[in-house]
Amino acid sequence: MVASLGAGTAAALAGAAVLRMMGHGAAGALLGAGGLALGAGAVWSAAAYRAFSYNGKRQLSREIVEGTATYIDLRAGGIGLDVGCGSGALTIACARRNPQGAMVGIDRWGVEYASFSKALCEANARAEGTTNVSFRQGDAVRLDFPDESFDAVTSNYVYHNIAGRDRQALLRETLRVLKKGGRFAIHDIMSFRRYGDMEAFAESLRRAGYARVELIDTTAGLFMCPREARLLMLTGSTLLVGEK
Repeated sequence: MVASLGAGTAAALAGAAVLRMMGHGAAGALLGAGGLALGAGAVWSAAAYRAFSYNGKRQLSREIVEGTATYIDLRAGGIGLDVGCGSGALTIACARRNPQGAMVGIDRWGVEYASFSKALCEANARAEGTTNVSFRQGDAVRLDFPDESFDAVTSNYVYHNIAGRDRQALLRETLRVLKKGGRFAIHDIMSFRRYGDMEAFAESLRRAGYARVELIDTTAGLFMCPREARLLMLTGSTLLVGEK
């Protein structure tokens, strides 16, 4: 995004300058405005990259991944599922914390996130020396697993990216594969606009027999502060945790 938006900004501003030189002032102004919008996007993307990168000082991505993984505890021989694993970071973090069990990471690895792949996940696992982990193709919309297949389920910043779907229904599909007594930790931007009334959703889980269901605002100091969340457009980031 940083590279693409930066290149788009340069091209748009250069095109605007050429149009103005050719006497097409209105068209040049319009293209220039578009270039400035792309520039603002490039600046935001660069700021987000610096905040999330494992190579930077902030390392927000590491904080969120490691923090979410602390909620996953597997019994001996237990198996957990990470939905939308991307590069495998959360899958690997959960596996490292639970050497007595194993983790499975699934993802579509579509063209929208072409830099992620099963091969990358496996390479990252090898780099971390993590052997109790595996990866496979899968879709969060319809999980290819029977009911109550896993001792834990987890996910990080996935469902808000799935357009045109009821996010609460996606959560229920994920929880469908959780065994009785299993634990879940799902982190996402659970704003009302994206998810609807999550307090009501959590209460519906409690009525259905789920235990210790909590909605934790991760922008209130757990992973980030409100100001940082606003700057990174992560307002509404929430961790849904509990047991079945």
